[in-house]
Amino acid sequence: MQQTVTPAMGPLEGTVRLPGDKSISHRYAMLAAAAEGVSTIANYSSGADCHSTLRCLRGVGVPVTVEGREVRIEGRGLEWTAPEEDLDAGNSGSTIRMLAGLLAGQRFTSRLVGDESLSRRPMQRIMVPLAQMGAAITARDGKFPPIEITGGELRPVEYAMPVASAQVKSCVLLAGLHAEGVTTVREPAPTRDHTEVALKEFGAEVERGAGTVSVRGRARLEGRELAVPGDLSSAAFFLVAAAIVPGSSVILHQVGLNPTRATLIDFLLQMGVEVKILEMAMRNGEPVGDLMVRGSALRGGVIEGKLAAALIDEIPVLAVLGAVSEGGLTVRDAAELRVKETDRIETVAENLRRMGAEVDTYEDGFRVEGRQALTGAVVDSHGDHRIAMAAAVAALRATGPVAIENAEAASVSFPEFWDTLASIRG
Repeated sequence: MQQTVTPAMGPLEGTVRLPGDKSISHRYAMLAAAAEGVSTIANYSSGADCHSTLRCLRGVGVPVTVEGREVRIEGRGLEWTAPEEDLDAGNSGSTIRMLAGLLAGQRFTSRLVGDESLSRRPMQRIMVPLAQMGAAITARDGKFPPIEITGGELRPVEYAMPVASAQVKSCVLLAGLHAEGVTTVREPAPTRDHTEVALKEFGAEVERGAGTVSVRGRARLEGRELAVPGDLSSAAFFLVAAAIVPGSSVILHQVGLNPTRATLIDFLLQMGVEVKILEMAMRNGEPVGDLMVRGSALRGGVIEGKLAAALIDEIPVLAVLGAVSEGGLTVRDAAELRVKETDRIETVAENLRRMGAEVDTYEDGFRVEGRQALTGAVVDSHGDHRIAMAAAVAALRATGPVAIENAEAASVSFPEFWDTLASIRG
């Protein structure tokens, strides 16, 4: 599908209601399946990735009912049913990596597959710790999906992650639920902590230390009534859109403001974006609030070190912010971008260059010069949802229409994106 976005002819205004947080939706669904009793999850993500998780859970015998944005899951505890066919994770790296942890302790063999894009994403980072815990796990060419897991009795480990990754941390902790004793993960830099928060919410014993998180296995998880906050990574596109269009004023309703994710807000403030938190409350252990963002005079910025890990999902749209800011944007220490749904270093650079921008790429990042005049062009998402939405935001500041090829990719995380963008353009 090709979607054409025309330049903004006036300020963006209105209130945006976001889909449920993608990261939290995945985790709530998986833990609800591993709990005993019924869980209801309100505002579950409408994105295709999170529904891939539900499809896989049905495949291992977990009853799942979806009514609008509410999901009902009848938990089966830690013992699931052997699947009769492959478990299809679609495009979802979160599904395949985190679910592998729960499957590693099952007394059957399961095979996880994905679409063409997911089948190019390496899985060694989860294969190594799961093998150390006692699971037999194989993959195509030793590292790519499909992956086959023969589970069984797992042993607890203390695993030091070589690269900061919330998905890998979550995989090991979820596998640790099956192990007798305490499983500990050491992370080289802080990553989002939704798994730890959700584990506690369902009744698991979780401890955090300096750079470590531990879970005690064989816990009895209990079904819960849950509500997913609005997705901050999806909010990023509207935060940047309002920031780069002069005179804009947009409110984002009930956004998740977890401190391990709210680094985005801090960085936007450093770049000169006017963002205010209007009100805040706690919901199922997660902070939630309304955000107001206004068009602003923008400074440049640098994303590197621990900041790169914290903002890894938002970097594609922050590149757009950099292009129209006074000082541009430099990104380093973000080689992880090369193994996302696309090589996001190259796809970000390619699309901005097509729009006339100057971009230098490095092995671990890129440099976007500031004060650039973006032009109309034909760009391509290459099937990556964040690249499609970032291109749409860039189009708002272009001098002519921008045609986005493979724009349907946005539905992976935000099926309502195009209608929502249109609604705040008047």
